[in-house]
Amino acid sequence: MSRNKVTVPTLQRMKREGRKITMLTCYDATFMRILDDAGVDVVLVGDSLGMVIQGGTSTTPVTMEEMIYHARIVSRGVTHAHLLVDMPFMSYQASVEDAVRNAGRLVKEGGAESVKLEGGRERADAVRAIDQAGIPVMAHIGLTPQSVHKIGGFKVQGKDQAQAMRLLEDAKILEEAGAYALLMECVPAPLAEEITRAVSIPTIGIGAGPGTDGQVLVIYDMLGMNNSFNPRFAKRYADLHSVITGAVQAYIEEVRSGVFPSKENSY
Repeated sequence: MSRNKVTVPTLQRMKREGRKITMLTCYDATFMRILDDAGVDVVLVGDSLGMVIQGGTSTTPVTMEEMIYHARIVSRGVTHAHLLVDMPFMSYQASVEDAVRNAGRLVKEGGAESVKLEGGRERADAVRAIDQAGIPVMAHIGLTPQSVHKIGGFKVQGKDQAQAMRLLEDAKILEEAGAYALLMECVPAPLAEEITRAVSIPTIGIGAGPGTDGQVLVIYDMLGMNNSFNPRFAKRYADLHSVITGAVQAYIEEVRSGVFPSKENSY
């Protein structure tokens, strides 16, 4: 089936038309081909790879070189979806010049079609400069995992009135700075819906209720590949941990019993 490429204007038009945006993370070309065939709108090469791929406890150790590597291999499998790539910790915080340079590397070396960075009004100058360099930027507010040590853990943000007002103001400031979309993580649903109405750019939620313009999940969470991790914001659409475990156990048994390889599997 032939489908049009999803672009930044596509996503902005989807908001205006009231069509929900779908986004999933991806870290390799094989999964990218599956997501593309399924018709997902946006694929995020997330710095979440530091946890789900590398086995770390946070996203902060992930490097630019690692993000470029994963972006490049994911880009080989994409034809339809829009390819968004995270800017890793300390690739944009030190200076605006760093931000523009590293965003450019993700596009030029990694094949990114847009980039995402975390933070509110304090990142407005970086968002503006990257946008003026011709690179679309998605902003990320609420729970910002790269700042987990500052905010004291993985906690819902915007629960009190002062926090909520600041997040609303941040969203408007980031839109004015040129962000083409806004990701909100672990934000109370009523606040996320209010912010969505207050800005003209698309909003993507994770743990932010149904009132945003779209949703994102980590692909491994959605597929149930880690049976020890079941956050409230995620929904399991499959139980691949059990499926894969069963397949591996069947393989082990057939090899040990001599069933595999059979004549059909031999030359």
